[in-house]
Amino acid sequence: MNPREGSEEKIMPIGGQAVIEGVMMRSPDRIATAVRRANGQIEIKIQDYQSLIQRHKWLNIPIVRGAITLIEVMILGIKHLNYSADVAMKDAEAREQEKNEQKGKKKKKARNPEEAGMSTLSAVGTVSVALLVGIALFFAFPLFATTKLFNIEREAFAFNLVAGTIRIALFVGYIWAISLMKDVKRLFRYHGAEHKTVYAFESGEPVTVENARRFTTLHPRCGTSFLVMVMLISLLFFSVLDSLVLLWYGKISLLIRLATHLPLIPIVGGLSYEAIKASAKKPDHPIVKALIAPGLWLQRITTQEPDDRMLEVAIIALKAARGESYEELLPESQQPETAVSEAAS
Repeated sequence: MNPREGSEEKIMPIGGQAVIEGVMMRSPDRIATAVRRANGQIEIKIQDYQSLIQRHKWLNIPIVRGAITLIEVMILGIKHLNYSADVAMKDAEAREQEKNEQKGKKKKKARNPEEAGMSTLSAVGTVSVALLVGIALFFAFPLFATTKLFNIEREAFAFNLVAGTIRIALFVGYIWAISLMKDVKRLFRYHGAEHKTVYAFESGEPVTVENARRFTTLHPRCGTSFLVMVMLISLLFFSVLDSLVLLWYGKISLLIRLATHLPLIPIVGGLSYEAIKASAKKPDHPIVKALIAPGLWLQRITTQEPDDRMLEVAIIALKAARGESYEELLPESQQPETAVSEAAS
């Protein structure tokens, strides 16, 4: 599913994520989020954007760039997910107002999602809390459980293999549990729409609903695959680290593991980023296929088949992120001037 051989156009990298009733797409120049309203119209938010690495080329070095990109993507993801939630809330408030008017109650002023949007500072705070919870649940707890349940503290590889297995089991269990929720199932369908649209774009063919429909929802560079890669690499990385600690210090404990493992999680994230980046160059190599397979398996939960209306939203987001015209894809009842444009803050 690579771009056509000999294509004169250089295919710019595209990333994205599902949001509530919509899709966010990110190109090197801008970010666009398209959200389907309750009335069928599509609200679009476009933001000029350059990553920290683009603005400061000296940061574009292996491992460091991965850690920085991971934090940036999380902050952007939270901000645009919050934007889509505000749009959904505006629809919910409109329905509530309609009910109140029918009952003769006082009309409330509807929120403007642009005014209610999350600031960068708020997004950083939200990401920080999410990271702390994630680290406690998926990194610290497996170390604690392995220490208390198994007498293998001095066996570096065996300890990290057990801790890694617990970590992966927790993660898969968490993903499976939330996938049972109705709203999350719909979010996962938009996730599938995002992947199909990116595949259609990367194929070099016109990005249409018909072309996107035939692609798979499983993409090797998905965030799900990245998280699985983090867990696999952490198993090997921390096994080596524990072996060095034992060699140098002569002993190891839960506190020592917490003190040495947790600060190095960004390094593991950077290594995982480089692994995903390298895998894109030779996707058909047997070793690469084996490494990305677990992430693709898990995407059978985190992505679901979208309908054509979801694909339309994803395609509009992609075209807007690339600076292309998308107005012809909007519903007939919708005028282009209803779209929202915002400069980078």
